[in-house]
Amino acid sequence: METITPIDLKPPKQSAALGFIFVTLFIDVLGLGIIIPVIPKLLEQLGHFGNAVASEYNGWLTFIYASMQFVFSPLLGNLSDRFGRRPVLLISLFGFSIDYLFMAFAPSIFWLFVGRTIAGITGATMATGTAYIADVSTGDKRSANFGLVGAASGLGFIIGISAGAFLGDMNIKFPFIAAAAAALINALWGFFVLPESLDAEHRRPFEWKRALPWGTMKSLGKYKQFAGLALAFTLVYIAQKAIEYQLSFYVYEKFNWSMTSVGILGFFIGILLVGIQGGLIRIIIPRWGMKRTVISGLIFYFSGLLLMAFAARGWQVYAFMIPYCLGGISGPALQGFISSKFAKNEQGELQGGLTLLSSISLILGPLLMGYIFKFFTQHNASSVYFPGSPYIFGALLMLISIVLVIRSFRKEGL
Repeated sequence: METITPIDLKPPKQSAALGFIFVTLFIDVLGLGIIIPVIPKLLEQLGHFGNAVASEYNGWLTFIYASMQFVFSPLLGNLSDRFGRRPVLLISLFGFSIDYLFMAFAPSIFWLFVGRTIAGITGATMATGTAYIADVSTGDKRSANFGLVGAASGLGFIIGISAGAFLGDMNIKFPFIAAAAAALINALWGFFVLPESLDAEHRRPFEWKRALPWGTMKSLGKYKQFAGLALAFTLVYIAQKAIEYQLSFYVYEKFNWSMTSVGILGFFIGILLVGIQGGLIRIIIPRWGMKRTVISGLIFYFSGLLLMAFAARGWQVYAFMIPYCLGGISGPALQGFISSKFAKNEQGELQGGLTLLSSISLILGPLLMGYIFKFFTQHNASSVYFPGSPYIFGALLMLISIVLVIRSFRKEGL
């Protein structure tokens, strides 16, 4: 098997560095995991309204977070290409710790928006972390190494959702205090153990035209053969928001689950993600190739979302999450395929650009899913009661993505 060699790191330092990156990406998803079971109840408590209205506010909270990421991710990605990955990662972790403290002690919904604004500005951990992985990965193992992102996501869901549910049952503030402590401790750990992955010869001058969102989009636009894949990438992320941001609202509404029940489901989902993206994908990509893996994953996503829309019993949520989580094989394969076409000193800009597309999906996705869920769950005589409506919309987006990816591969001969 081909070994993964770093650009300029000695093996002991490389091991510690990759461990830090894994934990950093894990903490990024931990925050999402903690929010999933707790945010509906927190919004209901602070706003004194019901589940349907809470889903709408949740969409706006994510909107402000994603809008800040949209503006600042390209800036931080380009700063990492100029000054290195290390300082950007450490600053981002510190910003997350502040956000979690705001959410823990917020006396009103307004302060939740303040915290999400800070997190959005500093939220470059995913873009810079994946750029770090690209720095120290070579050859055919690049896509498999992006599976570390999926494995970190799985563990983040396991611990995040479970901790959020169980700690939230004791006190709704406890999950956010724990997340703030984890982010701060990781920042301190990284200060002492994290080496720089981008050596001086591969850095490039900082340019404002590349650091602004439209500048990044323009830079990525020179790779016109990836336009279809970029659009598909964005639609997939929008569709995923039906699960990531509506799942707890859905099971609270349709099956009257407790917070602890959501925590157990989160643990199950996390186990699936770790097994699929941390292990299975390393087997699938070499056998199927990146293109076939991408298409197969999108089909799994489509199937899982469609089934979730019509779940009639609580146990079916567990069963239908299996094909949905199998869809996770598409992300690392697509990201690895695209990143392999860019130079080393463009990886920060690339990952910033992909994060930009992700931010666009975060701006649109939760708001769309929140309003769709609210419209079909208000118990209003003028609308049909159908809590699974966001999953129908997500499945439709996945179907469009499948068509776009197949056309892109055939049209451009990628």
